[in-house]
Amino acid sequence: MGKLTTHVLDTAHGCPASGIGIRLFDIGGQGDILLCEAKTNADGRSDGPLLSGAQFKAGHYRLEFSTAEYFRARGVRLSEPPFLDVIELRFAVADASENFHVPLLVSPFSYSTYRGS
Repeated sequence: MGKLTTHVLDTAHGCPASGIGIRLFDIGGQGDILLCEAKTNADGRSDGPLLSGAQFKAGHYRLEFSTAEYFRARGVRLSEPPFLDVIELRFAVADASENFHVPLLVSPFSYSTYRGS
């Protein structure tokens, strides 16, 4: 069985992004369903998989990362409203037997992601 994990790196400061709020939603046919909430640890990761085992299914998902809150806590001056407040990543899982790792590389003004394993 596969699992879903994430990792957030602060490219502005060159370090893992500790304390970022994460929310994961199933955005399939029944409307958006909140599946879990987590915060990144000192390594910029959630303490465990966001989904695994029978909970991890093929379908459409959305990850939300509360990045403006994180940068404000680090003392970064942001505009109001901030350019990037909550970053939303929409993605699909075709085969839930595979591992899906969705990293986020973020600064106050940009982000990138990719599918890892």
